[in-house]
Amino acid sequence: MSLARTRIVARLLAVAALAALTAGCFQPMYGEHTDGTPGLREKLMGVDLPPIDKPLASRDERLGVEIRNALAFKLYGTATGMPPTHRLVIRFTTSRSSVIIDPNTALPSTENYGIDAQYNLIEVATNKSVMTGSTFARVSYDIPGQLQRFARARAYRDAEDRACQEIAENINTRLASFFTAGT
Repeated sequence: MSLARTRIVARLLAVAALAALTAGCFQPMYGEHTDGTPGLREKLMGVDLPPIDKPLASRDERLGVEIRNALAFKLYGTATGMPPTHRLVIRFTTSRSSVIIDPNTALPSTENYGIDAQYNLIEVATNKSVMTGSTFARVSYDIPGQLQRFARARAYRDAEDRACQEIAENINTRLASFFTAGT
């Protein structure tokens, strides 16, 4: 065997040995544990989602319900929550800005809608905050025909719903990371 072939075989054996050593380190995020400890799904089901504090019958209250419902579905799926081990408190603010304005009518034809959310995960047993964070969502929407009020209202509402889904997805991902890695 030539020296070049020997080096290649040695390198391949080294790579295979390293791969074998690290193969046991991989653990699926949503996999079940065989040692009896609760898996990620059970930990997420222990998060209580109190209603988001916004004025009654306001547009922000509807958004709070939308965020809470989307997050509950992501955490619990179709099941109901388990006895709470943690409580998640969410606060948010919204923004809206015109991006493109028609020079003839001075009406916007494209707008951006944004939600900035802050969340705090509190351990129920000790009433201590174990994780805080913030996230945001920015979505744009077109207004077909500036004089079509219903189309504009519907586009605005769809943008709100998409932003709420994005906020829920961001918070769910952060919670999964916290319960998996502990940070």
